[in-house]
Amino acid sequence: MASIGKILRRTFLIGSAAIVGGVAFGAYYVTRPAANPLKPREGETALSPFVLIDQDGVTLFAPRAEMGQGVMTTWAALIAEELDVELDDIRVLHGPAAAAYYNSAMIGEGLPNKGYDITDFQHNLGEALGVLGKTLSLQVTGGSTSMKDGFERMRMAGATARETLKQAAADQLGVDRAQLKTEGGAVVAPDGSRIPYTELAEAAGQIDPPEVELRDPAQWRLLGQSLPRVDIPGKSTGTAEFGIDVRPEGLKFASVRMNPKLGGAMNGFDASAAEGMPGVEKIVDLGTGVAVIASNTWLAIQAVEAIDVDWGAAPYPPETDALFDQIAKAFDDDPNSTMRDDGDVEVLPEGATEIRADYTVPYLAHATMEPMNATALYTGDKLELWCGNQAPTLIQIRAANTANLDKDVVEIHTTYLGGGFGRRGELDFGEIATKVAMAMPDTPVQTTWSREEDMRHDFFRPGALARMRGAVKDGKAVLIDGKVAAQSCTHQAVERVTGFSGGGPDKVLVEGFFNQPYAVPNYRMSGHVADLAVPVGFWRSVGNSHNGFFHETFLDEMAHAAGRDPLDFRIELTRTEFAPAAGCLEAVKEMSGWTSKTPDGVGRGVAMTYSFGTPVAQVIEVVDEDGTIRINKAWIACDVGLALDPSTVEAQMIGGMIYGLSAATTGEITFSDGEVEQYNFPDYDALRMHSTPITEMRVLETNKHLGGVGEPGTPPSMPALGNALFDLTGKRARSLPLNKQFNLMV
Repeated sequence: MASIGKILRRTFLIGSAAIVGGVAFGAYYVTRPAANPLKPREGETALSPFVLIDQDGVTLFAPRAEMGQGVMTTWAALIAEELDVELDDIRVLHGPAAAAYYNSAMIGEGLPNKGYDITDFQHNLGEALGVLGKTLSLQVTGGSTSMKDGFERMRMAGATARETLKQAAADQLGVDRAQLKTEGGAVVAPDGSRIPYTELAEAAGQIDPPEVELRDPAQWRLLGQSLPRVDIPGKSTGTAEFGIDVRPEGLKFASVRMNPKLGGAMNGFDASAAEGMPGVEKIVDLGTGVAVIASNTWLAIQAVEAIDVDWGAAPYPPETDALFDQIAKAFDDDPNSTMRDDGDVEVLPEGATEIRADYTVPYLAHATMEPMNATALYTGDKLELWCGNQAPTLIQIRAANTANLDKDVVEIHTTYLGGGFGRRGELDFGEIATKVAMAMPDTPVQTTWSREEDMRHDFFRPGALARMRGAVKDGKAVLIDGKVAAQSCTHQAVERVTGFSGGGPDKVLVEGFFNQPYAVPNYRMSGHVADLAVPVGFWRSVGNSHNGFFHETFLDEMAHAAGRDPLDFRIELTRTEFAPAAGCLEAVKEMSGWTSKTPDGVGRGVAMTYSFGTPVAQVIEVVDEDGTIRINKAWIACDVGLALDPSTVEAQMIGGMIYGLSAATTGEITFSDGEVEQYNFPDYDALRMHSTPITEMRVLETNKHLGGVGEPGTPPSMPALGNALFDLTGKRARSLPLNKQFNLMV
């Protein structure tokens, strides 16, 4: 990486910070992570990757990407709480690409359990397995794991720094460390005199950090409070640097076109029309596509669109209907997994009423506000890459392989992300930017995709089908037998990253399907992998996004078949299985003033899903306004176990709900002649201010373990809206998007 001694060229230099005469602290002496990526020179000290203290103050190198979810603020608060500094006294930078910043929580999430029923042993096992992320260089932001990953590691980093600084002061003053305290970024002596941390940093770097204990939560000043976001001032003033804002000296601009028949070959192209356009500097043959390097982005986009390309055919059925026919064929094969198989679903209980329903959801795009982009500088023996990304170490490896370089000479600068939702966990935009830069060595080149290119070349949320069978008896659910069929995001992602074919049982395909906390005696849920070459990837809440719709719509149908109120039906089923889920349902019942009947012209629907360790219940209200249906109000209750920042929890739950409602109302990717038909936001709309519900939120904290917040708000939104429309119209929606069946205000 660049020398740590080179500090702050324009704002904070991503991946670098001055630590002359300073010291960096972290969880090194607790978890023994990989090698420290901070490389000190003579007179510098860096013991670990996370917390740096030098003459300029405290710096946090955050290992998780800030893409609007508030992760930098809460990580900083975790450190500030133990270090006795104020939040605004901590500089926060994205950490460089390094195995030391591995995600310690992600491996544990893959264990084959339901999550809500996890034992202490299983929980501890998951935490212990987290160190495998180090060997895999799993520096990834995703799975709503950032706080699970950082909760103890960052507090330990802060506590270790605090006690080491106190020891340095104790040695200087000739007193016992126990006689000292810390306050406001300084060590306070028994006589009340203060020694700032900045004056102790160099001496602290020579001390073996002592063992420490974390503070009792009863002593917290910051955690559990709503805090000002550290990223908001820069974003509000336009000084925050996103990937598309990067401007190294001598920058050129590029744009790219790839086969709209995804995965198809490029048979050839004629670039004569583009070559003659003013400002065009180079046409780049990428092998599978073309790029233009020019004097500005708009010109590059216009020029690359002027190239006449002969595209090869798509390696999948060319029409949407044919794709779903292929997905349906997956039901004919043995399931990839059956992760829940309780009781006996083959025999219908005597006297029970059987219910069957089939459901369909479409492919979806991530549709990040900032289109894919990356800036690369290739010198022949080194490569620098600036971009918003969710996986710095993985994109570093991909860029190194593309440039035929050792990864140690590839430096990744992670910027703010203008939306990720899983899309920026992919590596294609970094690979393409590297290829473009290799065509113009020693010159930084920023490759920006047009909105149309971004929309049509996504790794889409897969289209999915479900076949549901259930039974009710005496007002109770006695049987659920579900099958879901879709492409496997996991199998594809493994193959894209490793080059080896993914395989094995896919928990992600059935998450939110097999592990819903309902006490049903006969309960089997299976997943069937569809063999298709449409590129698919992790979309906000991943498998939960479609399985939440399938499971909670069907549960609503079961409630009505049983003659029960759908909210009370759910409370009864969850109360003994997982009390926090029942608590969320009871909370939205109270908040919304739920009754079994709604006035004419008003419909209400409820849904509850458990995902990423967090149960979330939502009630959605719709109103009929002269034949147009408007989403009017929403009530959300979640149980995160511990709300480290209630405002962030609220923002993410509401944002996740809106993201889900947008997909439910209008989101759909379709194919014709092998090409995606949606080009831009007019073709792929989202909720607007006037069509977004007024929302009331309640955050509960009874869950035994810390839950995620970035994604769990999305899955229940889609079925809650569909169930509300049923309450209003009597018409059951078994497919999405809903604007094809209802006259919605959007």
